[in-house]
Amino acid sequence: MAEPVEEPSNRPSDPWGRIKNLKSKRNGSNTWQVVAGSAVLGLVVATGAVLAAGPWDNGQRKAERQLAAAADHTGGAHHGRRLPGAPEPAPSAPAVLGALDPVTRSSPQDPASLRTALAPLIAAPELGTRVAASVVDTATGKQLYGRGAATPMTPASTVKIATAAAALSALGPDHRIATTVRLSEDHRTLTLVGGGDPTLTPAALKSLAASAARAVEKADATGVRLTYDTSRYTGPERHPIGKNPNLAPVTALMVDEGRLDDTDRGPATRSEDPAGDAARAFADRLKKAGVQVTGAPREARAPGKARTVATHHSAPLAALVERTLTNSDNDIAEALARQTAIAKGESADFAGARRAVTTELEKLQVPTAGARLADGSGLDREGRVTPALLTTLLARAADPERPGLRHVLTGLPVAGFTGTLSTRYQDGTGTTGATGLIRAKTGTLSGVNALSGTVVDPQGRLLAFAFLAVGSTAPEAAEAALDALAAALTGPGG
Repeated sequence: MAEPVEEPSNRPSDPWGRIKNLKSKRNGSNTWQVVAGSAVLGLVVATGAVLAAGPWDNGQRKAERQLAAAADHTGGAHHGRRLPGAPEPAPSAPAVLGALDPVTRSSPQDPASLRTALAPLIAAPELGTRVAASVVDTATGKQLYGRGAATPMTPASTVKIATAAAALSALGPDHRIATTVRLSEDHRTLTLVGGGDPTLTPAALKSLAASAARAVEKADATGVRLTYDTSRYTGPERHPIGKNPNLAPVTALMVDEGRLDDTDRGPATRSEDPAGDAARAFADRLKKAGVQVTGAPREARAPGKARTVATHHSAPLAALVERTLTNSDNDIAEALARQTAIAKGESADFAGARRAVTTELEKLQVPTAGARLADGSGLDREGRVTPALLTTLLARAADPERPGLRHVLTGLPVAGFTGTLSTRYQDGTGTTGATGLIRAKTGTLSGVNALSGTVVDPQGRLLAFAFLAVGSTAPEAAEAALDALAAALTGPGG
């Protein structure tokens, strides 16, 4: 079965949440504003100090390095001329922290020591019958460790890394998916046109209905028929796995991913007709906005000369990518794959999405030999990728010259804190040493377990890793074994 998904975090964090409730015992007035103001002032001062210190070089400010290299002075500080008879300056205290060693921080990981650390872990029987792996230094692209790195394996949900990178590359992080309402030339028909946004909400439908109602009123129409257009997507709506609580029918029009409960992630009972349900909900909103709707909504394309009277845009693609990766959201992943297909001029179906994503990965100079991008979500067991494909993509996303791909990294769950890793990297007494140090996409199907992401090694370098395993009969034990492999990259005690 497909992996469960955990907490999404689409809402901005509120670092002042606890402070806002503080009251002054003396006069009962709120004191959080003073605290916040002080914090902001401190931030401004700190920022000024950083800027004054000069540019960064290998993780350490040049000014700091020059200061650390200067001769060790034992005398005190001199503030201008000393007045006659004044005491000598007090001796300076020794440095509390020594200068960072630039050689240690910039030297690459030793492949031999990495092989030694990973050897007993990758041989763990809990991982199943076959394991492939790749670890690369993202700064150089050099592979530090490989075991069947070019072997095509079932990726499960780690394929979402490829889906997300292809979408960002083809469309850009600022792209938004539009849902529109069009009014026919004779003012008798309104058409709700799906653009492929699975995150469309009831609130968005209400806003669209309000705008459409104003247009109908301005046109002095006494009543309208309602149609809905899903033609932006083609091909079968059902995923090859068939009906599944992890994925709604893939259609260009749906509300809240076709969920029939109040969840926003993970398995759920799904609508059999997401587009029809969305249209019927829209008809109700139109009626509440004062529009007389004749008959039941029916599926049809918007008339050729119809004009757009309302538009709703999704969150930027960057946010959709992050939500996809953090929560392992299958519905958004399939939408991203089809949006990529449209951008590349391919048919907006499973086959067209496979061709488009593969083409975009080749454009990114990612090794695609042996790969088969069967779907965007990883639910299709026929999908294949290599560990080298995943680590190369992560290295591309870490490249300062490719800022448009950065959201592939920022969307990865954080070990022990967010998304599908929120309950991992923890033991019975608290958390392991790797908690918070690893960001990775999980992948789970029956007998398939995978983990791919990034970690900062003891030398301070960002490594990309991919561990793909098949044949396990104990999912939790396999996940723990994968977690141990990633933790080993953080160094002893990780």
